[in-house]
Amino acid sequence: MSASGDAAMIAAIDVGGTKIAGGLVAPDGTLHHRVEHPTRARAADPAEVFLTVAEVVAELAEDPRWARVDRVGVGSAGPVDIVKGTVSPVNISAWRGFPLVGEIRALPQVAGAPVALGGDAVAMTAAEHWRGAARGFANALCLVVSTGVGAGLVLDGRVYPGPTGNAGHLGHITVDLDGEPCPCGSRGCLERVASGTAIATWALREGWRPTGDAVTGPAPDAAAVAASAREGDPIALAAFDRAARALAAGIAATATLVELDVAVLGGGVLRAGELLLAPLRRHLESYATLPFTRHLTVRAAELGTDAGLIGAAALALD
Repeated sequence: MSASGDAAMIAAIDVGGTKIAGGLVAPDGTLHHRVEHPTRARAADPAEVFLTVAEVVAELAEDPRWARVDRVGVGSAGPVDIVKGTVSPVNISAWRGFPLVGEIRALPQVAGAPVALGGDAVAMTAAEHWRGAARGFANALCLVVSTGVGAGLVLDGRVYPGPTGNAGHLGHITVDLDGEPCPCGSRGCLERVASGTAIATWALREGWRPTGDAVTGPAPDAAAVAASAREGDPIALAAFDRAARALAAGIAATATLVELDVAVLGGGVLRAGELLLAPLRRHLESYATLPFTRHLTVRAAELGTDAGLIGAAALALD
């Protein structure tokens, strides 16, 4: 495993509760040869879960370009600890303080090469700042709105992970003082209002019922709520408005704290498009009222499912 100069490549790994992906990324951010395996998330043995990572690396190493790889970047569901090189993903119960960096460096294909670790939302932030919707902005907040809400910060032109790699964890700031308890131990967290899971849960509680294919499919999700909202269902529309308002409050609070130029939103819930973004922009006008926050721009993320891998590579290059 060796490389030099412009010929170098970065091996990127994206660890999630559903899948573990890998890719080879060029120094200009171009993604090559993506591979993906299901995560053994229900396994009780940490080593069994890691087998998926080993399989992804082994498959990447079969590509001739692997000989040009000189470093590895890893984005993982968190919390993470970039100092210790450990991960404790809430959706992978067998990994608590798992030494992911050390285990990857010990793989024969990696052979002790440098391994950089970051949280998945921080990796997405790095990707969007490098190649996506936050490119050219010195101060940015990038959010992943999916089954949870994750986020990362760019300050003064650089991704700011914080001492342990968890800075900008917007999903667990309180936006409702009397809100529901959160698994994190707090209550009224943004994630409990604005995540895809929260959108569907609130809509069902308020009397919304899915229509069409969603009636007989799996448990209703934000996509099913979005389908009803497009048809004008008032509860479905209110569910997205409620989520957008909570996101606007969190974004405005962050902008007040660190002075942001742009907020970039990605993740599965953003497939709803303007159903979420339009009320978010409207509510932001009510929350971001100080002169130094009014210029804040809201954009949809551009890199989609490739963001995790491109961002992991960006973390390795930084």
